[in-house]
Amino acid sequence: MADVNRDGAVGGWARAVTARPRLTLLLALLFTALAVVAGSGVADRLASGGWEAPDSESSYATAALADHFPASQPNLVLLVDGHGAAVDSPVVAAQGRELARRLAADPDITGVTSYWDTHAPVLRAKDGGSAMITARIKGDDDAIATSVKRIAPAYRGTHGPVEVSVGGSAAVRHELQSTIQDDLVKAEMIALPVTLVLLVMVFGSAIAALLPLGVGIIAILGTNAVLRGITSFTDVSVFAQNLTTALGLGLAIDYALFIVRRFREELAAGRAPRAAVGVTLRTAGRTVLFSALTVAASLSAMLVFPQYFLRSFAYAGIAVVLLAAAAALVVLPACLVLLGPRVNALDLRKALRRRPASDPGAGYAAFARLVMRRAPLFAIGAVAGLLLLGLPFLQVRFGTADDRQLPSAAESHVVQQHIRQEFPGSPDGAITVLAQGADSSQLDGYRKQVAALPGVVRVEPPVVAPDSGAAYLTVLPKGEAVDDSTQQLVGTIRAVPADFRASVTGQSAVLVDTKHAIAQRLPWAAGIIALVTLLLVFLLTGSAVIPLQAVLLNALSLTAMFGAVVWVFQDGHLSGLLGFTATGSIETTLPVLMFCVAFGLSMDYGVFLLSRIKEEYDRNGDHDAAIEFGLKRTGGLITAAAVILAVVMVAIGTSRVANTKMLGLGIALAVLMDAMVVRTLLVPAVMRLTGRATWWAPPVLRRFHERFGISEGGTAAPDGTKAPHSPKEPRSPEPATRT
Repeated sequence: MADVNRDGAVGGWARAVTARPRLTLLLALLFTALAVVAGSGVADRLASGGWEAPDSESSYATAALADHFPASQPNLVLLVDGHGAAVDSPVVAAQGRELARRLAADPDITGVTSYWDTHAPVLRAKDGGSAMITARIKGDDDAIATSVKRIAPAYRGTHGPVEVSVGGSAAVRHELQSTIQDDLVKAEMIALPVTLVLLVMVFGSAIAALLPLGVGIIAILGTNAVLRGITSFTDVSVFAQNLTTALGLGLAIDYALFIVRRFREELAAGRAPRAAVGVTLRTAGRTVLFSALTVAASLSAMLVFPQYFLRSFAYAGIAVVLLAAAAALVVLPACLVLLGPRVNALDLRKALRRRPASDPGAGYAAFARLVMRRAPLFAIGAVAGLLLLGLPFLQVRFGTADDRQLPSAAESHVVQQHIRQEFPGSPDGAITVLAQGADSSQLDGYRKQVAALPGVVRVEPPVVAPDSGAAYLTVLPKGEAVDDSTQQLVGTIRAVPADFRASVTGQSAVLVDTKHAIAQRLPWAAGIIALVTLLLVFLLTGSAVIPLQAVLLNALSLTAMFGAVVWVFQDGHLSGLLGFTATGSIETTLPVLMFCVAFGLSMDYGVFLLSRIKEEYDRNGDHDAAIEFGLKRTGGLITAAAVILAVVMVAIGTSRVANTKMLGLGIALAVLMDAMVVRTLLVPAVMRLTGRATWWAPPVLRRFHERFGISEGGTAAPDGTKAPHSPKEPRSPEPATRT
């Protein structure tokens, strides 16, 4: 009865989609047009921050300091160079004071501090050839971005005897945002034509090759509209647009490949287009739905983290996955009904193909037999290789994002690097303590306690704001902000007893709080991913063993990605070739993001393979033959999908922003390793080793699956019955083209 109900539901869905295909396509066109309008201007509303935990002590202290002591939290720097003249020369000094006066008169500026007004040593370069004017731009991220666009051109360039460059965190964020937007356009211009060529090579037919791109465009435009709406009530990171493009194209191609492949099989079996679509939706359609739910579940785990950088990827990822699945399961079937056999039209490979393949997938079937004959050797070798590639991750050092994400020629990067190298002290490493409700004697006693701590070079005298009852002290540590000793010092300072409210901030404190927030919520995120994956794979297979295998093998497939991230982006290998500045650390939130995205994509391929293995095993009960059949039918498809998705991710990885480069290239590597090592080696080897026990489930779970489980099921014959077949003798002719 459960099968009937499920078939009835899917059958009703198939009839609804295919009954009026032209109306379906018209509605899809209307949806796309509305999405274009609704999503217009979304890039200008995205923010470039979001790495900090908003409910942390450091975030509170940073915001309070910005209110009470704006000069202590500058986000704008004017680097003034004397063109060979000393900054203390009268002509340079006069121009420096004039620049500071103009900046202080700007209504969006507060807390202006100039070397020529204060003669503070930290504002003057060691060689005396340049000096700084610092200030704070008021307002939220949107207001700051607007002010930077207006202020930077007015000060950048030559002013009499001096040359001015613009830096500071506000300028860094503005350049990040504009660079990412420009790079995204470039990535799309690279990915779309290359993807189209690959799709033509995979499908043969130019008509079939255009269908996945249409699904991807609907998903991308729809997600931009969703993000535009979300920005109305919360912050969304600009980096999320990269994920929207990559997943929109990648998953659309995955789902369209799977559905079009099955549709062409059914056409080759002699079915009419509408009947072929119905069978496709009852089989491949279910698998696509399960795959989308699995990927969405992996991405939804990022919602448990407080940083809006991570939450933004959940918003974008969930939206684009569900929209890609919806387009693949609604719009694509309508196109297939109308196209029918014309889906194979315009075969551009005829001139290159001497004869059609007699048995597409035979190579993957032969490889599956080889792997199963030597299952222990392949399993041990693959696991050892993946673990070896992941070893560099044991030396990971976490840090915070800064200007070095930008290309070396970016103005704000040049300014910050000049300050880092030529100015005294280590301003990035300073620890700031906000004191509220303290009198002078309490501050003096507290300062002495902190100054006596190991690792403290000195503590500057407190700066007091009498009207607010607040003050702050600047602690200069021996190490840099990302050093373990400096991070430990943050905890030590926080443990110093005080008779007033003391809140610690600074780059090292932000890093400590970010790591704590992630560590605190990471078990919840991992639990969500694991539990949802276990449940969905169980509902697909009915096995209690396969879900455990899927989770473990998927996690193992990511080791190469994490090892490469540390070896390349932390340690700096290939930095010259790839064009980025290594900082010696990895931004704390990125491994979490990359895990969630890559795990979801690897499950995407896992569901495709397992669904066909399960389908064949249900037909004939032959475990080894089912593995061979599954790899034969999906090996080429998964490899093609992985290569195309890797191309999209590599296009994203051409970004000039280091974190985006790491995201794109890292996930491309993970996808390829999963498709070419885990799916073709580990899965068949491990399933062969576990044998028929692979399909074991306790009686209570088996009854649960009989009632609620969903599998791809057998392909219906033209009369509606299910025809059993041997994997060595396919029930229907294979299509001439290989996907």
